[in-house]
Amino acid sequence: MACFLVPAAEAIAATAIKKSLKSKEENKNTQNTAPTARLPFSKKLGWLTNMLWGGSALLAFEHIWHGEVVPWFPFLTAASDPVSAGEMLYEMATAGVTMAVLVTLAWAGMVAVSDIVLKKADNSLPTSRKENLQ
Repeated sequence: MACFLVPAAEAIAATAIKKSLKSKEENKNTQNTAPTARLPFSKKLGWLTNMLWGGSALLAFEHIWHGEVVPWFPFLTAASDPVSAGEMLYEMATAGVTMAVLVTLAWAGMVAVSDIVLKKADNSLPTSRKENLQ
């Protein structure tokens, strides 16, 4: 019914945080001219926002396809009836939160793997190459 709203809300919050972090990282990079071999956290947070926005868009399309979201007020067909609204809120609390948590956990796994891969790649570089990167 409206489970896609929970990951969409997380995507909105993550996008705002990402933009804030990106501007802080850019300010920090202008002060420090030495390039780093690590990915900035705003880029990693971008992976999460892409996953959340993409999943929310696909779920919204599926709900539109099944007639659960309509182009007239109240937009969610379940919101027009108090009994259906309760079911909708229950679905958002169970299915929506579960999806958002699983996507976030998958993203955390991606970040952990990318950090391990970057650390191994950094350790395998010759010392002279490491000095050029810093």
